[in-house]
Amino acid sequence: MSILIEPANDKVSGSLIPDRAYLAELARPWKLLSFAIGMGWLLFGALNYGISDWDIGVSLLMGGLTYLSAPWSVATILAAVRYRSRGWFFGIAMALFAAWVVVDGVYVLYHTIMGNRMFRIENFFASSALYFLAGSIWLYRGSLREFLANVRRVLRSAV
Repeated sequence: MSILIEPANDKVSGSLIPDRAYLAELARPWKLLSFAIGMGWLLFGALNYGISDWDIGVSLLMGGLTYLSAPWSVATILAAVRYRSRGWFFGIAMALFAAWVVVDGVYVLYHTIMGNRMFRIENFFASSALYFLAGSIWLYRGSLREFLANVRRVLRSAV
């Protein structure tokens, strides 16, 4: 048994452009709490690690844009690979472009404007992994209670 990524109801449907249902899904308390914890970690790192390309501004920009776009990117890629509907390649290209904008485009633009030294390739690898990991976590469409019930059901069936 596996955890399904399909919409929890008919109102939440996959599309190439995020809709109101997508935005409503981002307003779930457990997602907002996990975003706040992640943003806290980014801000802590910006203030304490002393890395020239890790500051408060880029943390807020990249963290906020990751929260808004990563679940959509992951869902779009999964739906394209799973269903291979018409235009599936275009969907993957759009999702990867959105990821690139958040992971590298915003990074380069911000640090170019601010005049900071950049560690572009290192940032690309670390931020790409975090972007898709966060998108995979926030992809779940449901409450925390529903998520935990699904996990328990999967673990019981595996034993």
